[in-house]
Amino acid sequence: MSNKKRQARWVWVVSGPSGSGKTTLCEALLKDSCLKREVVKSVSYTTRGLRPGERAGRDYVPISEKDFLALDKSGALLESEKIFGFYYGTPKRAVLNAQKKEKDVLLCVDVKGARSIRRIFSHHTASVFILPPNLGALGARLKKRSTENKKDIEKRLRRVKIELSYMKDYDYVVVNDSFTDALNKLKAILTAKKCERTHVLHSARKPH
Repeated sequence: MSNKKRQARWVWVVSGPSGSGKTTLCEALLKDSCLKREVVKSVSYTTRGLRPGERAGRDYVPISEKDFLALDKSGALLESEKIFGFYYGTPKRAVLNAQKKEKDVLLCVDVKGARSIRRIFSHHTASVFILPPNLGALGARLKKRSTENKKDIEKRLRRVKIELSYMKDYDYVVVNDSFTDALNKLKAILTAKKCERTHVLHSARKPH
């Protein structure tokens, strides 16, 4: 008979406006020598084309709108959202497979998608909202990455107000005014959350 204990696996949800740095922070987080053994990233499907520097299978899985809608209808997606004319969705199989392998899953998703994920994995979800220091800095970051035209940037900045209205639903908020500081805070959140008394007690495996 074994009394070995294992931790219940977490679904880490990270959201934030375009240009907040959430994607870059998640990539850096997964390079951490300790965390990369425990955390895997779920790669979302999208119907938009890849941006310069993005790689299929690492950043997104490009898919046609027809195939995306078929996946969504079949129940293969945990959540889906249409943003600026393109669809994004989280594959159910990838998340469940990671949990079967006793890995935490990191999701970088939109605020509405995050709400769906929290509802599905309510007791094992921790959410972090990445906040830019101010709208001026956000606009400058969007211009610097040169992947949107002026009209698109204006649309994204208008959407920030909607995204900020969801911030109250998140467990943590990290202001990304210094990338190094923001990354350290994100790592600290993951470490502290896994040490919470209720989590450690709940994750104990029953003898068998």
